[in-house]
Amino acid sequence: MGNTMERHCGHLPSPFSYVPGAMSELSDKMNFIERLKNTWFYLLQDIMFSFLFEGFWDGYYREMLGRPTSLCETMGKAEIWLIRTYWDFEYPRPILPNFEFVGGLHCKPAKPLPEEMEKVVQSSGDHGIVVFSLGSMVKNLSDERSNLIAAALSQLPQKVIWRYSGKKPDTLSANTIIYDWIPQNDLLGHPKTKAFITHGGTNGIYEAIYHGVPMVGIPLFADQPDNIVHMKNKGMAVMLDFNKMEAQELVDAVNTVINNPSYKENAMRLSHIHHDQPIKPLDRAVFWIEYVMRHKGAKHLRPASHELTWYQYHCLDVIAFLLACLLIVLYVTTKLLSFCLRKCCKTRRKQKTQ
Repeated sequence: MGNTMERHCGHLPSPFSYVPGAMSELSDKMNFIERLKNTWFYLLQDIMFSFLFEGFWDGYYREMLGRPTSLCETMGKAEIWLIRTYWDFEYPRPILPNFEFVGGLHCKPAKPLPEEMEKVVQSSGDHGIVVFSLGSMVKNLSDERSNLIAAALSQLPQKVIWRYSGKKPDTLSANTIIYDWIPQNDLLGHPKTKAFITHGGTNGIYEAIYHGVPMVGIPLFADQPDNIVHMKNKGMAVMLDFNKMEAQELVDAVNTVINNPSYKENAMRLSHIHHDQPIKPLDRAVFWIEYVMRHKGAKHLRPASHELTWYQYHCLDVIAFLLACLLIVLYVTTKLLSFCLRKCCKTRRKQKTQ
């Protein structure tokens, strides 16, 4: 999580020592160098945030809204923050009472596949299938990348169902079937699915967690690398670099998550954590929305930090006062010592002259 908006606008506590910054690609167990990197990452985020939402854009939003408020101030007035992750994905960290985790609220049991697709899945035999999707935003790839990926997939014993609407790769083999659209949740919930090759979007990751399917992550941009790092650190995924990976690396990665039982075991462990909740994520989201409506707000859950200035929040005024007191004590002590020393020296000189 560690999101800049949540941290700044929602005042969510984020100790630098064990809460990795959003998109830092760090875990919650950091050595000295990683903690140093994380601290710098937070500082850079703060500078960028201040420029975007407390500088030019702040003035833009104030003018657009017609009143003296900023985007962050508006978000900070939210009674409840619904976060679309959960502790199956997140690292343990402090939270506030007006933050609720509803990760996987879109997930649901798998439905039967279309007849034609079910035939393809059943034709895979004991090897099963691999589901491959780089998300709805990536509709095509360069010829070089698409041919490399297709060549790699051709070496797998599994059938591969690939969501792709670009030019058909020249190296595409019979074991790989391309679709413009796939029922991803239903495929991941199919008993013959062995692995999921994904770009690391939150929706796809949660569908894989929900159904307990290990992943090969090929992140492209934004929060995707950070998401895959979370899954890698939890033992459910192997991560590859889209621009640098070779065909054999992709083959090895898929074979690893399928043939190494630890990946499936960790995927099932996270799936059990996800399902072991008092109420479903969607029901929790509905409850808290209705809760705010019933009580005409939830100000009793908002921390008093929203009423403090930035220097009060960080106790800089208290620190400044204590430092001032310390300096005064040091100054007075120094003056007293100096006066006593001069007095002693003067007394000794008088004694010597006598």
